[in-house]
Amino acid sequence: MSLVQGYSSDEDDGVRMPTNDAFGLANLPVAKKPRVEDSQPSTSLVPTSAPDVLAEVSVLKFTRYGEACKPIIQDPLHQSTLVTRPTDTQIHVNIPYQDMMLPVQGPENPFGDRNRFLNQNALAGHVEEQSMSEHAFRQQYLTHSILGYSANPSVDPNAPAILGSVEKAQENGFATIGMTKAPKAKKNELKRKRKPKGDLDVVDGEGAYEGPWATWSGDRLDTATPEAAGAAEESEEEEEEEEEEVQPRKAKPKRGAPGLESTVFHGKSMHDYQGRTYMHPPLSEAPQLQQEPGSQECFIPKVCIHTWTGHTGGVSVVRSFPNTGHLLLSGSMDTKIKLWDVYTHGNCLRTFHGHMKAVKDVTFSNDGRKFLSCGYDRQMKLWDTETGQCLKRFSNGKIPYVVRFHPDEDKQHIFLAGMSDKKIIQYDMNSGEITQEYDQHLGPVNTITFVDENRRFVTTSDDKTIRAWDFDIPVVIKYIAEPHMHSMPAVTLHPSKKYFAAQSLDNQILVYSTDNFRQARNKRFAGHSVAGYACQVGFSPDGKWISSGDGEGNVVFWEWKTGRIKSRLRAHSKVVIAHEWLPHETSKVVTGSWDGLIKLW
Repeated sequence: MSLVQGYSSDEDDGVRMPTNDAFGLANLPVAKKPRVEDSQPSTSLVPTSAPDVLAEVSVLKFTRYGEACKPIIQDPLHQSTLVTRPTDTQIHVNIPYQDMMLPVQGPENPFGDRNRFLNQNALAGHVEEQSMSEHAFRQQYLTHSILGYSANPSVDPNAPAILGSVEKAQENGFATIGMTKAPKAKKNELKRKRKPKGDLDVVDGEGAYEGPWATWSGDRLDTATPEAAGAAEESEEEEEEEEEEVQPRKAKPKRGAPGLESTVFHGKSMHDYQGRTYMHPPLSEAPQLQQEPGSQECFIPKVCIHTWTGHTGGVSVVRSFPNTGHLLLSGSMDTKIKLWDVYTHGNCLRTFHGHMKAVKDVTFSNDGRKFLSCGYDRQMKLWDTETGQCLKRFSNGKIPYVVRFHPDEDKQHIFLAGMSDKKIIQYDMNSGEITQEYDQHLGPVNTITFVDENRRFVTTSDDKTIRAWDFDIPVVIKYIAEPHMHSMPAVTLHPSKKYFAAQSLDNQILVYSTDNFRQARNKRFAGHSVAGYACQVGFSPDGKWISSGDGEGNVVFWEWKTGRIKSRLRAHSKVVIAHEWLPHETSKVVTGSWDGLIKLW
């Protein structure tokens, strides 16, 4: 440590005098000079060149000017060592030289370069690159896994030549699995031997002629003596008996399997005091059911007035009872079909268990006494609405996506089914046979809609086309396909029967005329988001409003005349896949969603 003294020079005398301002601090520009109380006489000059330090570690004091400088170290707490972190950049104490020269202490870094194993070149050990053919690697790998040794591919001269069991390697002469060969004697020992052909003259018994059909020695039937043969037969019989006893029990067939359909009635009694079942419309509660559907002006619903709960999976289809709409049929992904009451108590009347997988579509006959259902278990079933009995079942091994009764009163025994194998199949329910196949589509058939007084029907498919057919003639009479068209998985007929509306997967509803199948360009309903969902299209009974569910859980209502969105109803938490207007109400809509709820608005 060096002390710098300040001097002032008198040029006349040539005498240098010491000053108090050793570093010229007085000349620095200071806003306000500190007030210094001079306790010592002015003759005492104490230079302050050492930095301020912690008193308990070391205090440096200097004697008066002119005498030898000597640091006095005071250590009242006896802190003999100063511990520093390797990351410290500043030290606020004066450290003796011997402390500075102490060795670094603490555990050694196991991953430091000096502490590697002698031949370690990677964190986990020694790594070498070696290239060999697939065949060579396979041979060594199999030799190691079967015989227990393999050649060491390392180029290190100090490495062992064999990995694994050296004794086994010496036993086999260091050969790989491909080079080892069983001796001929051993092979012959292991070889199966045929019994002698026998004598041509002997027909039966010992030594009888068997020719090339002689059995192998060592087989179970090979018994030296008749006694042994008898014993073998007895043991076989015993084994067979045991097998019969330990036959695995067959799995219990699932509810809803073909032939095991069941139904549950949820009410107190099937008949009321007049002996009527739930099939009879409740005219006392809803006198409007006697009016003609669509005779009154309709309005857009605004609030939910009832919620039907009971399905444990998403609802996939909702259908109202024909003409009156006093009952509601719903099919769900929980494989169940439920019949609900609309006007009296609003409860579940009956559950039909008939499918083993999700229900895809249901449809009523004209009088509503029967209905058809189809599901992903490839079954189509005809049910009695009143008793819940499964009357008939149909299947051709393909998944039906849509089923429809023929709407004519004299053809109620005929139904059409759109299948996953691109065909539309016509069944006669009386005989249970397929009477016609319409095979033109290039993708699974999604919808079937009867038009033109039921003489024709329109089908849509995943092949993004619309095709029109004459009933019972499997030839397309109109084929609609444009490059810009999307798949149309839901089609609904306008109450006037002059138009049908198709839900297109590019988020719009397109309208086509039923007589010449031309698109009505002035009618296009957009502004909702359905991409990927087959959301059903609905019409108010008077045809004034057109509605559709969407992928966000809304129901959107447009004005049929102008095409403007009039209302957007937040209905469900998941996609609203199905909805129906009640035919005798002015503003009641039933919605079904993948959240498992059915709501009345």
